[in-house]
Amino acid sequence: MAQEEDSSKPKPAARTYAPPLDADQEAESDQPSADNLNPDIRPLTGVQTPTLGSPELRHSYWVPGFQYGNFVRSNTLSQPTTSGWNTTSFVAGTLSLLEAWNRSQLSLNYSGGGNFSTDKSQGNDSFQQLGLIEAFDWRRWLLSFIDQFSYLPQTQFGFAALSNLATPGIAGSLGAPLPNLQPNYQPNQTIFTSIGPRYSNSITSEIAYSFNPRGSVTISGSYGVLRFVEGGSIDTNDTILSIGYNYALSRKDTIGVLYRFSEFRYVGNPQAINDHVAQLAYGRKITGRMALQLFAGPEVTTFRVPSGGATHKISASGSANLTYAFRRNNLSLAYNHDVAGGGGQFTGSTLDQAQSTINHQLSRVWQSNLTFGFARTTSLGLSSVSQASQTFDSWFTGGGLSRPFGRTANFTFGYTAYIQNSRLPVCAAGTCGTNYLQHQISLSFQWHTRPLVLR
Repeated sequence: MAQEEDSSKPKPAARTYAPPLDADQEAESDQPSADNLNPDIRPLTGVQTPTLGSPELRHSYWVPGFQYGNFVRSNTLSQPTTSGWNTTSFVAGTLSLLEAWNRSQLSLNYSGGGNFSTDKSQGNDSFQQLGLIEAFDWRRWLLSFIDQFSYLPQTQFGFAALSNLATPGIAGSLGAPLPNLQPNYQPNQTIFTSIGPRYSNSITSEIAYSFNPRGSVTISGSYGVLRFVEGGSIDTNDTILSIGYNYALSRKDTIGVLYRFSEFRYVGNPQAINDHVAQLAYGRKITGRMALQLFAGPEVTTFRVPSGGATHKISASGSANLTYAFRRNNLSLAYNHDVAGGGGQFTGSTLDQAQSTINHQLSRVWQSNLTFGFARTTSLGLSSVSQASQTFDSWFTGGGLSRPFGRTANFTFGYTAYIQNSRLPVCAAGTCGTNYLQHQISLSFQWHTRPLVLR
């Protein structure tokens, strides 16, 4: 079975989009080499974003490590409209494991530790991130079990941007493939002022069957939760079912049709949302060079509790994912438009979300990184009359540098701005406002052992 390096979703500076190298090899360029990669076999209508391909797995191994990150911020998380510089340190242990058998492969990435802050409203706490994929390949059949979990002190959207802490496990070519679920299969967290620690977990299973070399069908099911530790936000449950058909026009081009059903439920709230999406899909893959995915189609949403006398809503939905590798640059773009859970502030929302990352190899060891994210979260008007017209525009953008030290250590430095505008005032800890700006300077260091071969 091919190993898959998840490279399609925007990532922090420390994780490049180049294919993994041999453990005893150092990269002098980020250019992927198609000769060293197996083609990506993820189905077009599946739950994961496509990749540039995966290298042949020579050994099963695990890699423990350690990471430290320090973030200097211009204001507190609980009072975003109030100025006051503070610093938060994250100390964590990391683990990446890649175990392969004849017909299956296990990929596990974990980071966990503590964060210590001079921001009294945040204080000291723990944080955890986990990504797990168990995949089986029986020629015509592909079966995957995926778990994506996090416990973080703030929203995952833009968390620890331009640092190794943004994703679980070790960074770089030795990291096991990450789940990288498409946004539709993850609880929405795109509002910066949904404050306080929160748990987020998505458990997904997917099965694909190939009728012949060109045609295949994909069926998936997912259950997700979003839980806030502190009061004032809305806890969400979601159940998502999908079925899709894929048809390969050529080795590079695939078309498909997808139906997805999403069910959103809210703890302590009578509202219930059922969402139906039918989409046409197109995908193009050039191993080591490009992975493209496009979806578009109608969306029908029904409400248990009517809004303005309406019990349903008809709209358009769509998404796009692109990863492209140049000789010394790597580009990743993602966009999504559909109905979402509400981000902890609404019982249902319309979401427009875009993210991008550009990496450029400055020299043999130095790499520059640019990151950008935007999300517009608009209430469906189902919480209350006062929230019917509320909209949050959330941005993060920044740049940084990263440098490896030998084969087992990495250092990153970056600056990120977090910006949020809302149509109606937002009150947090007694302070109200419609605009939010936070400056963040980040330093992070990661060390890991050499791969410990299992077999």
